[in-house]
Amino acid sequence: MKQPFLEALPVIETLEKAGFEAYFVGGAVRDAIIDRPIGDVDIATSAKPEQVMNLFDKTILVGMEHGTVVVVHEGISYEVTTFRTEGTYEDFRRPSSVTFVSSLKEDLQRRDFTVNAMAMDKKGVIIDPFNGQKALQHRKIETVGEAKERFHEDALRMMRAVRFMSQLGFTVEQKTKEAIVEHGHLLQHVSIERTSVELEKLMLGRKPGDAFSLLIETGLYKYLPGFSLNDEMKRRLCACQWGKATDVIESWSIILILLGVHETNAFLRAWKLPNKRIKDVQAVIAAYSERKLQPWDKRTVYLYGLDTALHVNRVNLMLHSGLDEESLIRSIHKELPIHSLKDLAVNGKDVMAICRRKGGPWLSELLQKIEMKVVQKELPNEREAIKEWLESCNQILDEPC
Repeated sequence: MKQPFLEALPVIETLEKAGFEAYFVGGAVRDAIIDRPIGDVDIATSAKPEQVMNLFDKTILVGMEHGTVVVVHEGISYEVTTFRTEGTYEDFRRPSSVTFVSSLKEDLQRRDFTVNAMAMDKKGVIIDPFNGQKALQHRKIETVGEAKERFHEDALRMMRAVRFMSQLGFTVEQKTKEAIVEHGHLLQHVSIERTSVELEKLMLGRKPGDAFSLLIETGLYKYLPGFSLNDEMKRRLCACQWGKATDVIESWSIILILLGVHETNAFLRAWKLPNKRIKDVQAVIAAYSERKLQPWDKRTVYLYGLDTALHVNRVNLMLHSGLDEESLIRSIHKELPIHSLKDLAVNGKDVMAICRRKGGPWLSELLQKIEMKVVQKELPNEREAIKEWLESCNQILDEPC
C-alpha cells in the first residue's frame, strides 16, 4: 500500500474500531492502480456525519446534507463521506435528495465513471463491482450504468469524461461518446465556473490535443463560451503542442491566440476567471504580440517581467516549435540593474525636491524616463548620478529632459 494510504490508515481503523465500515474510494484508488501520482485521499464510510465528528478530535463539517466531514489527522485533511444514494436530478446539476445507506456498492453505483467507482480496504484489497479495473486495462472512460442517465444527473460529467481522457491518455468508450453527442446541449445548464475547472485540467493533461478532437467530434465545444470555431481553428486546437504548457496562464493564452480573440477581457470574463488570472493572461498576450515584432531586449524583459517573458517563450514553442529563448531571457533579466520601480534609487518626493516643482502628471512621466534610462544602463542607479542628471535637465527651462 502506498504512503498516502498508509498515512490515512488510522482514520479507517478508528472508524472500524467503532463498528463502522470504511474504505478508500475514488480517484486515489484509480491512480494507485495505474501507478499515477496520488492526490487527495477520500474515504467512504457507513458512519453518519455526526458519528464521524464524535470519533475524531479535529473535524470540519463540509455539508451535512451530503454526508461529508473533513477529518484532520497529523495535519492532513481527509474527506470522509457517508455511503449514500441520490434522488432524481431536476436541474442537470444537483440531486433533489440524498439518502444515507449502509451499502458500499450502492454508494459506488452513484459515481460517474467505472474507473472512479472502485474502493480499497485497509489491507489493500480492491472492491470493484463495476469493472473499473477492466476499463483501466483497456484505457477506456465509460460511465457507471447508462451514459444517458449519468449525464442527465450531472451534465458536467460530459466535460469530465473529456478531461479524464486528456489526463489519463485514455479514449472514451463508444456508447459514452454517443451519449455526449446526443446530450451535449445539457452542458448549458452547468455553471461556467464548474466548466472552466474541467477545461483547465483538460488543457494541462497528457493529451489535450486528443481531448479537443473529441470536443469537436461530439460538438460539445459549441456550448463553451467563445468557442465559435472554423475549420482552421479546429485544426490548430488539435495540432497544438499542448504538452509544453506549464500552467493555466499559458493554456488560456494559447486558446486566445488560436481562436484569434481580440476582446480578450470579455472572453476571459465570460469564463468567470479570477481577476488576477485574467490580468496575467492579458500580459502574456501583450508581450507575445510585441515579441513577434522584435527580439527580447532589456526594455521588454523589464517591462513584462521574467514570469511573463518565460510564459511567452513557452507559448511560442507550443505554436511554432522555434528557438527556445529561456536562457536568453533569464540572462537579460539577471543583468538588469533594477527589476521594478521600487528598486530605483530615487522616488517621487526626491524628484520633486530636485526639480523644485509640485506633483503632477509630469512626475510620473519623468520617473518613467529615469526608470528606462537606468534599465538601459544609460544612467547609473545611484541617487547622486540621477540627481545630477535631473539638475542638468532642469536647467533647460520648459524643455523635456
